[in-house]
Amino acid sequence: MPKVRMQRVKVKAAKPAPRRGLLRRVLIPVLLAVGGYYSLCALGLLYLRWLPPLTTGVQAQRRIESWLGKRPYAKRYTFVPMSRISKDLQHAVIAAEDGRFYQHHGFDWKEIRKVAAESWEEGEIPRGASTITQQLAKNLFLTAHRSPVRKALEYPLVPMVELILPKQRILELYLNVVEWGPGVFGAEAASRYHYRIPAEQVGREQAARLAAVLPSPARRRPERMHRYAAEVRRRMAQAGW
Repeated sequence: MPKVRMQRVKVKAAKPAPRRGLLRRVLIPVLLAVGGYYSLCALGLLYLRWLPPLTTGVQAQRRIESWLGKRPYAKRYTFVPMSRISKDLQHAVIAAEDGRFYQHHGFDWKEIRKVAAESWEEGEIPRGASTITQQLAKNLFLTAHRSPVRKALEYPLVPMVELILPKQRILELYLNVVEWGPGVFGAEAASRYHYRIPAEQVGREQAARLAAVLPSPARRRPERMHRYAAEVRRRMAQAGW
């Protein structure tokens, strides 16, 4: 009988879908960039555990805005240790910005739920309930622009800050880098700019008024903060300060 030759049929492997390949080419660089960014932030926090920041994200933002807007800009920034910031000013800032600072670990979920419930009842967009830790992360590594992207970048930074820095160092850094007016950063610069005294000499009334400026430092002035300063003093008294 004649031999029948069996022919091998080559089955070609299915090519990966073009969309999947494109997704990989986009996703991998993005993940590497994000990982690199947070690694640099972690190294920066290790540096800040002992040394003062040379500049911050918000300070860089204000400088760039002045260049783009062709406006004059003078930065006032002097880092001082906590021992040179009056207790009244420390307490006023905590009372105004984050009354549960020593109780939470970066996020104040109790305050977040409260704010969300109030906003839902009033039919408004939820206002901020940012802690001092959140605000420090934003000031150091991000900008003051409000956007979902900035918030998304901020959230992983918060537990990192709490893990690497002690609470008192978080407060010390915040008091030294927070914006207190146009080009005015930190308690020392704010005290001298608004009252012409060093931060260690700030009294209770002055401290309450300075703390009342923080939610909107570009527009508010201590001498106008009558009602909110009174509220800050009430919170301070309630906390035993």
